Amino acid sequence: MNFFRGVMGGQAAGPQPSGAETIQKLCDRVASSTLLEDRRDAVRALKSLSKKYRMEVGTQAMDHLINILQTDRSDSEILGYALDTLYNIICNDEEEEQDESEDENAQKQADDLGVQFTDKFIQDPEHVTLLLTLLEEFDFHVRWPGVKLLTAILKNQGVQVQGIILVSPMGVSRLMDLLADSREVIRNDGLLLLQQLTKSNAAIQKIVAFENAFERLLDIITEEGSSDGGIVVEDCLLLLLNLLKNNSSNQNFFKEGSYIQRMKPWFEVGDDNSGWSAQKVTNLHLMLQLVRVMVSPVNSPGATASCQKSMYQCGLLQQLCTILMATGVPADILTETINTVSEVIRGSQVNQDYFASVNAPSNPPRPAIVVLLMSMVNERQPFVLRCAVLYCFQCFLYKNQKGQGEIVATLLPSTIDANSISAGQLLCGGLFSADSLSNWCAAVALAHALQDNLTQKEQLLRVQLATSLGKPPVSLLQQCTNILSQGDKIVRRGSKVQTRVGLLMLLCTWISNCPIAVTHFLHNQENVPFLTAQISENLGEDERLVQGLCALLLGICIYYNDNSLENYTKEKLKQLIEKRIGKENFVEKLGFITKHELYSRAAQKPQPVFPSPEQMLFDHEFTKLVKELEGMITKAVHKSSEEEKKEEEVKKTLEQHDNIVTQYKELIREQDAQIQELKEQVSSMASQAEQMQTTITQQVSQIQQHKDQYNILKLKLGKDNQSQGDGSHMNGLQTEELTQLREEMEELRKEHTLLQSQLSDKDALINTLRSEMSQTAEGSAAGSDNTELLKELEALRSQVQSQSAEINQMKTERQELLRRAEAGSSDAAPSNDGSLDAAKMAELESRLAALTTDTERLKGEAKSSSESRAELEQQLASVSSTVAILQTEKAKLQTEVQESKKEQDDLLMLLADQDQKIHSLKQRLKDLGETVDDEDDLDARDQTDDDEEEEEDDDED
Repeated sequence: MNFFRGVMGGQAAGPQPSGAETIQKLCDRVASSTLLEDRRDAVRALKSLSKKYRMEVGTQAMDHLINILQTDRSDSEILGYALDTLYNIICNDEEEEQDESEDENAQKQADDLGVQFTDKFIQDPEHVTLLLTLLEEFDFHVRWPGVKLLTAILKNQGVQVQGIILVSPMGVSRLMDLLADSREVIRNDGLLLLQQLTKSNAAIQKIVAFENAFERLLDIITEEGSSDGGIVVEDCLLLLLNLLKNNSSNQNFFKEGSYIQRMKPWFEVGDDNSGWSAQKVTNLHLMLQLVRVMVSPVNSPGATASCQKSMYQCGLLQQLCTILMATGVPADILTETINTVSEVIRGSQVNQDYFASVNAPSNPPRPAIVVLLMSMVNERQPFVLRCAVLYCFQCFLYKNQKGQGEIVATLLPSTIDANSISAGQLLCGGLFSADSLSNWCAAVALAHALQDNLTQKEQLLRVQLATSLGKPPVSLLQQCTNILSQGDKIVRRGSKVQTRVGLLMLLCTWISNCPIAVTHFLHNQENVPFLTAQISENLGEDERLVQGLCALLLGICIYYNDNSLENYTKEKLKQLIEKRIGKENFVEKLGFITKHELYSRAAQKPQPVFPSPEQMLFDHEFTKLVKELEGMITKAVHKSSEEEKKEEEVKKTLEQHDNIVTQYKELIREQDAQIQELKEQVSSMASQAEQMQTTITQQVSQIQQHKDQYNILKLKLGKDNQSQGDGSHMNGLQTEELTQLREEMEELRKEHTLLQSQLSDKDALINTLRSEMSQTAEGSAAGSDNTELLKELEALRSQVQSQSAEINQMKTERQELLRRAEAGSSDAAPSNDGSLDAAKMAELESRLAALTTDTERLKGEAKSSSESRAELEQQLASVSSTVAILQTEKAKLQTEVQESKKEQDDLLMLLADQDQKIHSLKQRLKDLGETVDDEDDLDARDQTDDDEEEEEDDDED
């Protein structure tokens, strides 16, 4: 321990060891000590020496420290010391390095040292994996230094470490867990770590985004106070920029997740905008950049349009326009807001229309476009602000013919309002002011009002300008050429090039693809000599660009010339170039434009970004025009008159071909329409054919049924004929056979009568069941009582019927006894039999009286039962609900009805067979010469016998 006291600052006797020797001894102690406390003290000592002796500790102790991380995982304290030591030797601490050395070489050497130690650490990818594993430890003394160490490694060797983490299982997910740590220092350093991890690596950016990074980061920004938050909000915004910039997948995920809507509250600023803190300015600047990333012109047009639509619908554009028109907003925030609004409205008709309707809160209210143009042509405004306003105006007119027409309309004589300042007046004022930057900006802005819009190019030819009192007005086109030709008389010498470049770009844009504007330009006799003189002169380096633009303007006059002016036809202009300038010299001067350094810079992106006003020479859209026209003008100048005649002939032939093709196209369209109509007719006829086929099929089936019925009838007829043929042989039958046939006929008749009675019973049963089925609204309790009463009633009825049968029998016996008594009254001396008969008769009369009394009693009971049944039926009729039990009984009754119907059908079939047999037997008897009564005669005879029996009964009563 004395050794450690010496290292930690205690005084020891004897010579002091050097730093390298001390570090070597500490490394030996770390490697050889068996006690954890000794190793811990040694690592703590190395940590204290790691900043002062960075080289020595890193060279000698790194392997031992990594071994500690692998073997002593159970002790968080020694792990923390080891991680802190590794961080000290790998991290390039700028502040301390600046204190130690003021020259840049020392700083560079320190950076190289950190990179070397980082390379040594990541030689084995398992070391990075080990570090990721340690980050899962919740202990603060392990997790925090681990986060700092991994951040430093990523700063020094980002690409290699990103590759290792990318292939490590759950590597990125472990780092995302840092954002959920409740300890703010770890969460905040985790943000810095993820910033380094996501730099320029699209794969890791996608993984981080799909690990719910957007949700977590936006929540942190909201918790920290949005734009009023501190450095943590800035770190979150920087990480969001890393995830979204140039990553279309994450941008689409951000939009689809409705995160754009959550950005709106960031830009809610109050009326009092004084006293903005530096952190708030930084935060809001990053928030505006985040909006611009989503709608950047370098993104795919579809994705940009979708984001622009979302920003308008959620009110984000409206909020940005509020900041744009607010007072007290810092200049850099205002500038960035203008650039952001520019890209949100660029190419979106809905957003452009909304921006045109925005008014500044002034008295009287003025359109926001007019207020911005006032800043652009004001030379006292900051240069970056003027560039931003120009960009905003360009984006407002991009693919917006409606807006272009509105701007040009403010210059026309019929729409000029003397009491208000319009956009056209501001542009003309800037175009002819003494400030060259205002000249250039106004010329470019006016050129954008004419971009790809032939109508507005022709309308702008009507604009007339009043130059001075007493002189007639001149056209805007003429005034522009006058400024070019007069040079030093109007424009100051120092700003001559910038002003002339701006005017030449305006003229080239104006007359390109507009033969009428070319004619107006050539109508001024001074323009062509001026251009040829400018091109043919040998001027300095600064004037070469002007010569190239003059060559471009003259070439446009040749290419888009309609030969309406006799003195300036295509051929005469080319002859003039050949005589005064030379074709090769002309093409060389034309090539000066694309070779210029500022041309390449302007061609890269639409936003005008220039380090200084002097370098503001080219516009992005104009570079596209030059690229399109340069080759065509070169070919047009080199063409001879014969080639042009041939080309004219080819053009005429092509026009004729186009006309023929157009005619054929129209014919093809008509034929297509006819074919479509025929197809519709065919489809309708096909449907009709299907319907007819269905009808035919049905008719065929009906015919087949009729055929089957016909065949059955034919078979029946054949059987009847056969039976008649057989009857011709019955004449030879014997009398016994005839008697047998009569007996069979009688038996069949009895069976027929019996079957008819059974059939009538079945019909009665069916009717009873149907009547019971109709009474489905009976209650369960009342139904059971009714059933019992019905059973009692039936029993009483059966008793009554049996008693009635006995009474009838007794009556018959009585009649028989009376008949016998009358027959025996003629005898003088009554015999013992007579006394017996009289006694028997008295007994029968007593029995008859008793039975009569019982019958009357039973009839009374039956009547009371009927009355009670009627009351129950009235109660049952008042029940309104159907019970599931009765439904089941109904189903059973239906089944019984079906069975009864089936039995009835069987009986009907049997009766039909019996009738057929009777008919055949009658026919056979008739053939044998026997008299056979018909069924009608028999029925009449039976009816007569029944009537006679009823009359006899009445007489007896």
